[in-house]
Amino acid sequence: MPRDHLQSAERSAAGSAAGTPGRTSPDAGRPDAGRPDAGRSDAGRSAADGAEAPFLELLARGAPAEAYEQPVLLARAEARPVERIAALERAKLLALRVRSEMEGRRRREAELSALFETAHDLAGLRDLDAVLRAIVQRARSLLGTDVAYLSLNDPERGDTYMRVTEGSVAARFQQLRLGMGEGLGGLVAQTARPYVTDDYFRDDRFQHTHSIDTGVRDEGLVAIVGVPLTLGDHVIGVLFAADRRTRVFEREQIALLGSFAALAAAAIDTANLLAETRAALSGLERANEIIQDRSAVIERASDVHDRLAELVLRGGGVHDVAAAVSEVLDGTVEFTEAPAAPARALESSRAEGHAVRHGDDWIAAVAAGDELLGALVLRGHPGLDPVDQRTLERAAMVTSLLLLARRSAAEAEQRVRGELLDDLLDARDRDPRLLRDRATRLRADLDATHAVLAARLEGGTAGADQEADARRRLWAAASHLAATRHGLAAARDGGTVLLLPLAPGDTATELARRTARELGTAVHEPVTVGASAPVGPLLARPDTVASAYAEARRCLDTLRLLGRAGDGSAAEDFGFLGLLLAGERDIAGFVDRTIGRVVAYDERRGTELLRTLDAYFACGMSPARTKDDLHVHVNTVAQRLDRVGRLLGDDWQSPQRALEIQLALRLHRLSGVTPPPPAQA
Repeated sequence: MPRDHLQSAERSAAGSAAGTPGRTSPDAGRPDAGRPDAGRSDAGRSAADGAEAPFLELLARGAPAEAYEQPVLLARAEARPVERIAALERAKLLALRVRSEMEGRRRREAELSALFETAHDLAGLRDLDAVLRAIVQRARSLLGTDVAYLSLNDPERGDTYMRVTEGSVAARFQQLRLGMGEGLGGLVAQTARPYVTDDYFRDDRFQHTHSIDTGVRDEGLVAIVGVPLTLGDHVIGVLFAADRRTRVFEREQIALLGSFAALAAAAIDTANLLAETRAALSGLERANEIIQDRSAVIERASDVHDRLAELVLRGGGVHDVAAAVSEVLDGTVEFTEAPAAPARALESSRAEGHAVRHGDDWIAAVAAGDELLGALVLRGHPGLDPVDQRTLERAAMVTSLLLLARRSAAEAEQRVRGELLDDLLDARDRDPRLLRDRATRLRADLDATHAVLAARLEGGTAGADQEADARRRLWAAASHLAATRHGLAAARDGGTVLLLPLAPGDTATELARRTARELGTAVHEPVTVGASAPVGPLLARPDTVASAYAEARRCLDTLRLLGRAGDGSAAEDFGFLGLLLAGERDIAGFVDRTIGRVVAYDERRGTELLRTLDAYFACGMSPARTKDDLHVHVNTVAQRLDRVGRLLGDDWQSPQRALEIQLALRLHRLSGVTPPPPAQA
C-alpha cells in the first residue's frame, strides 16, 4: 500500500477510534463509546470481530513489516465484507505502529546496552586501543554500516590520521592522513561539527584531494557520517560510519554515533590521564631511587672527603690518594704522569676543569695553573655518577696540592743541598763540625768516599728562555738524583755539579756513565758527565771538593773535544791523558792500569816480559832485531810477546795502546814504582 494512503487510513482509523476533535459523537454517552467499534451497527461490529488476531500473531513472532499486508490481501481475495477489510486495515495500521514502537524500543535498548558496555569497558580501561576498537565495532553494528573508523588529530603535523578501522579492506584507506578542512573528516576536525553525506563524490561541501578521494574510492565508500571527538573545546579526533551505497542517515543514528564519540573521547582522556599518572608514579619511583642513590653517593663523597683530609694531615702520598679513591668508587684509580696519559682527554680535562670520559676510563687532570702535573685515571668504569665524578675531580685537586707541597719541600731541600755543596766548593773558612751537622740532617756522609761530577746539557736550544728552562730541568733532575743517592747537587758554571758517594766496587767512570744516562732520560736530552777521581774524606782539606770539581770539569771538556757528548767518564778512562787531566798525578795508578798485569806476572814467575817489551819497542817493534838485542832465539821473543798479548789484550800493539804502554814502561823505570798485585793474574 502506498505510504500516503497508509497515513490517510491511519488518520481515518484514529479518527474513528477517538472521534474527530472538536465534535461530539452521537454515541458519546453510551457505555461502549470508548471501544473502537462504538457507533457502528451490530453487523459492522460482527464483521470487525477478530480483525486484530492475525496481527497479534505477527507481532508475537516478530514478522517483517511486509507480512502485515497478508491478512488484508487474503480478506480481499476471499471477497470478505467491506467492514471486515476496513477493520483489518485499521488493525494493520495499529499493529505496524505497535511494531514500530517495539522496534524503536528494542533499538534503543540495544543502543543503551552498547553504550553501557562501552562505559563499562571505559571504567576498567587497560588497553586504549582495545576500547577504541570496541567502540568502533559497536558503532558499526548498531548503525548497520559497512565500515566504521576513528581518526585522531596530530597537533605536531596539524592533521588527523586513521587510528582504528572496522570493516575496511583497503590498505591505502587505512593509512590516510587528512589535513584540517580536507575531506569530510578534515572538515569535522576543523569545525567541531558533525557532517553527513549520502554520496561523498557528489558532495561539493568538502575539499576533495587526490589522496583522500583515492583512499575513499579504494574502499568503495559512498555515504559517510562523521562526528567530532571533543575534550572541552578541543577536537581530538573524528568517529565515522560509512556505507558502500547511497544512504540517508537519520538523526537518531547521528546522535548515537555522537554518543560513541563522547565515550571514545572520554576513553582517550582517561588513557592520557592514566599514562600521565603512571609516568608521574614512575617519576616518583625514579626520584625516590635517585634520592636513595644520591644519599649513598653523598655518604661515599663524605667518606672520601674525610679520608683525603686524613691523608693530607698525616702526610700521605699520591698513591695513597689513588688507593683511597679506588676503594670509595669501587674501581681502580691510578696516578699517571702527564706524558703517559691520553693527551687529548688530559688537555680537555684541564681546560674544562672536570673529569672527562676516555673510552671506558675517566681522566681527571692533575694541574697547577697551566702546568700539567699528571692525571688520575679511573679504569673500566664508563657509567660514572655525577657525584662520583666530582669525587674523582676533588681527588685530582688534592693530588695536585700534594704534588705542589712535595715539590716545594723538594725545592727547599734542593736549595739546602745546593747551599751546602756551594760552601764545600768555595772552600770558605767553615767550621767542619757545622758542615758535618748540616750534611747529617740531609743524610749525607762527608767522611765517605765520593766522586765529584760535572754535568752539562748537549741539546741545542732555540733561545735564551728555552736554554734557561733546560738548565732548570737539569738541575731539578740532578737534585732528585742526589737526594735519592744521599749526595748533594748545585747549579754552577752553566751546568750542574753533583757530589755522589761511591758504592763498594764502583768506579768513578761507571758512576759518571750511569749518571749521564739517568739525567739524559730525565730531561729527554743528551747530558755529558765528567767525574773526578775518588776523594774522601771531604773535610780533610778545605779545597778537596773544589779540586775534584776542577778535575771533573777538565774530564767534561775532554769528552766534548773528543766527540763523546752525551757520555760519562773519569780521568782514569783517558789513559796517559788522564795524567794531564787529574788534579793529582796518579803515576802509580796509571802504571798499574796499563802494564800492572805484566809486572805482576814477572814478579810471580821470574820472567822477563817487561825487559822484552822494552827491547821490542826500542827495536821498532821488530822481533828479529829484538832477539839480537836480547841474545835469545826469535821463537823465545814470539812466545814472550804472545804471553804479553794474553795479559794486556789483543789490541796492545795498536798505536794508542802502544803509546800508553811505552809511557807506562818509561814511568815505571824512572820512578821505580812497583804497582800493587792485580786482582787476577
